[in-house]
Amino acid sequence: MISGAGSGIGRALARQLNREGCHLCLADIDGSGLAETVAGFEHPDASVETCELDVADKAAVDAWAAAIGEQYGCVDIVINNAGVAYSARVDEACYADQHWLMGINFWGVVHGTQAFLPLLKRAPRGHLVNLSSIFGVIGVPTQSAYNAAKFAVRGYTESLRQELAGSTVHVCCVLPGGVKTNIARRSRGGPPDATEEDRAAMFDPVARTTAEAAASRILKAIEGRQTRLLIGNDARFIDLLARLFPVSYPRLLPGLGRLGKSGP
Repeated sequence: MISGAGSGIGRALARQLNREGCHLCLADIDGSGLAETVAGFEHPDASVETCELDVADKAAVDAWAAAIGEQYGCVDIVINNAGVAYSARVDEACYADQHWLMGINFWGVVHGTQAFLPLLKRAPRGHLVNLSSIFGVIGVPTQSAYNAAKFAVRGYTESLRQELAGSTVHVCCVLPGGVKTNIARRSRGGPPDATEEDRAAMFDPVARTTAEAAASRILKAIEGRQTRLLIGNDARFIDLLARLFPVSYPRLLPGLGRLGKSGP
């Protein structure tokens, strides 16, 4: 199962797993995006099911998991990948937009985890992958809501990993740096007159990793049962800096303000 499979890392994961012949259950709120993902599949014999789904809707996620469980009995891999972005100063932030982001970026992970965990436990070797972010390691101006969600995903996933230690379910928390996806293009907040193209132009210079490369790293982490995955040299550098200088890292990363304005 892959959520957020209609674009970006989710699409790249789906296409790479399709090439391996995996049966896929894909979800995204964007039905046309899902169709484009499937249209790019290279393995015609590998089956795929798609579901137009809002991961913030617990009842919908539960129903989807129940239907998959009834049909297949278990799931081998669950990747909670769906995510959105919102940029705003705390004193100017909109509550509705913050709730929207938290519903997808944090509660979507919780919903996917709890709905599919029983199916993962039935598999001989289950794999649960939750997407956090390097913004789940450091705080960035104008990214308070995104930071909060990604810090929460990291804490939630690390706690779950310890709870499942010794079980058949492997848990991995993924912390990507800048990845070339549509998340900034489709983000909320930021300059009120910014177009999708403007948002992409601000974000692209700091997005040094392709979605395909990120997906490949995630699949290798699954194969190796890796528990924590940093994606990109930027993520590895920032993670090291935050551990060495947990208070003063903002002064050592002068581009944080510009990065925050352009999105995660």
